[in-house]
Amino acid sequence: MPDAASATIGAEILRRRQAAPPAAGPATAFLVFDTESVPDGDLLRRVKYPDRDLTPEEAVERARQEARDASRDGSDFLPVTFQVPVAVCVLRVGADFLPQALACLDAPQYRTPEIVKLFWRGVSHYPRAKLVTFNGRGFDLPLMELAAFDHGCSARDYFANSRNRFQGNHLDLFDWLSNFGACRLVGGLDLMAKRGPRPAGVGKQDVSGEQVYEMVKAGRLREVNDYCTFDTLDTYFVFLRTRVLMGELSAEQEQELARRAREWLAGKVEDLPALRQYLDILPQR
Repeated sequence: MPDAASATIGAEILRRRQAAPPAAGPATAFLVFDTESVPDGDLLRRVKYPDRDLTPEEAVERARQEARDASRDGSDFLPVTFQVPVAVCVLRVGADFLPQALACLDAPQYRTPEIVKLFWRGVSHYPRAKLVTFNGRGFDLPLMELAAFDHGCSARDYFANSRNRFQGNHLDLFDWLSNFGACRLVGGLDLMAKRGPRPAGVGKQDVSGEQVYEMVKAGRLREVNDYCTFDTLDTYFVFLRTRVLMGELSAEQEQELARRAREWLAGKVEDLPALRQYLDILPQR
């Protein structure tokens, strides 16, 4: 039988639970996010060109030229193993599929070490929330995992629950829409945001991923984070449409959720002025 001390402790825990105010609104069920990154020039210099007297900037340019020469389409994008995050935007979404919070991590400084720490702290804070990405398995999550390695961040619950491709606590819309790699989803997020008679989102506008490195070099970090925000929102609206395919929402419910999400975003324009540009292009529902 429990002793008197154990009974007292148990009663105190029960009292606190009963006294706690009920949670306001639906629980957070999804963390929709996107990242932007740039090559790590110092890492490239030390790993790829240790015998050459190159600056980090020279190492990046050399690696990009080598990538262009080896690419069929002239892409100079370097592997995720040589990238570091410069922007992470997270949209917190409730079990009712409505937005709850939107943030670019470590704004307005956008420091990589702080971005990484805040991201993994947030993932740990919402262990039951499903991560939602577009090509997250192929890029965004490896990027953040390697960054966690660099900066010594714990991601225990994530590694325990979110890396199973089919049953884990992560939904990669790109992987899912491509039948888990069985077909090539040429066009990516831009395609899925723009396709159909009722486009889900906005798609690419004035900025693309190939421009991010030069923008960061020019000190345009806020614009990079605005671009990351737009991709995060497109991922969210594409996610809503996929829930219609899954039978979790009707087409009418999706349209109503999109309308209410638009209203919610309009209320955030004062804090995030770039949202006005997104909303001006976002199709009306």
